[in-house]
Amino acid sequence: MQDIIADVGARFDWAPAWVFSVALIGIALLIALASYGIVTRFLQRRMPSRDRFWGPLLARTQRAGRLAIAIGAISWAIRVAPLPARESALAQHGLLIAFIVLLGMITLAALDIGAALYLRRYRIDVSDNLLARKHLTQIRILRRALATLVVIVTAAIALMTIPGIRQIGVSLLAAGGAAGIIVGLALQPVLSNLLAGVQIALTQPIRIDDAVIVEGEWGRVEEITSTYVVVKIWDLRRLVVPLKYFLENPFQNWTRESAELLGVVFLYLDYSTPVGAIRAKLDDILAASPHWDGTTKVVQVTDTRERTMEVRILASAKDAGTAFDLRCEIREKMIGWLNAEHPLALPRDRFEIAYAEGRDDSGARARPAQQRVQ
Repeated sequence: MQDIIADVGARFDWAPAWVFSVALIGIALLIALASYGIVTRFLQRRMPSRDRFWGPLLARTQRAGRLAIAIGAISWAIRVAPLPARESALAQHGLLIAFIVLLGMITLAALDIGAALYLRRYRIDVSDNLLARKHLTQIRILRRALATLVVIVTAAIALMTIPGIRQIGVSLLAAGGAAGIIVGLALQPVLSNLLAGVQIALTQPIRIDDAVIVEGEWGRVEEITSTYVVVKIWDLRRLVVPLKYFLENPFQNWTRESAELLGVVFLYLDYSTPVGAIRAKLDDILAASPHWDGTTKVVQVTDTRERTMEVRILASAKDAGTAFDLRCEIREKMIGWLNAEHPLALPRDRFEIAYAEGRDDSGARARPAQQRVQ
């Protein structure tokens, strides 16, 4: 092939070398792109309709595939074109680095498609989504970790093709690794968070959409990246927490094993309050409430104080948000019922006055002998 091109070039020796080289590169590029289009259409037609990986991968990487084919064609054309050795070597090296970067991009696209296909089997928009959230958390963290690894490996391979940088790396390693220690110390926060992300993906103390209390704030885990966690607080604020926090500090996870939760309502009432009537009223409230899951309902006197008694009401709900709404509903309806049916059950102060027998010298009734306040 090179002899044929050399003979053709000899016939057009009247033209500058760069003109012939550009024409050769253009012809090779057209042939490569046409071949790529034909092969792509053939594969799309022969590929099974139920294929969910190679079809989307081929469609998503068409641009990268065209660039890779174009790089290969240009590299071949430059090798056989009558160009100076130095310029040809620089162009070949640049094309090699571009080809390595394209391979990294295709690998990242394959990772995204594989993760999406795996997660397609699990639905997170259902009430019982514990298993789905487990897999969603694992796949997202591992995908980010693998994507980071692909980027690092791609950059390392590309840099290793440059002789100067490769020699600098070898000399640094031979010098005892002092610079490596400095770089390691500088990257310690990033590396520790990356390792924490892998550990969280495996042990899963938190998952996507978990209800948690962090730093005294209640919210849901909205996003888990390779270095931090975003918690969406109930008032729509976002709390950004490093990944290491969830491995080194205690926090509350309300949906660790299941989403069911007990709602607690405390009422402070007078000692004359009929507790049995409260139990009956709670039955009526829960029977009509869409928030109660029908599992738990308890009324107990849990404490007594000098003026009131503490009545605790427990009722279960399917998740944390529903439990909060149920607590508010019980509290509102119970207070309204007590005001209407048992107003004396609400906390109040009592004054008891006792008078001594007889009258004083003026004939008036005697002063109170004692006054007791409750």
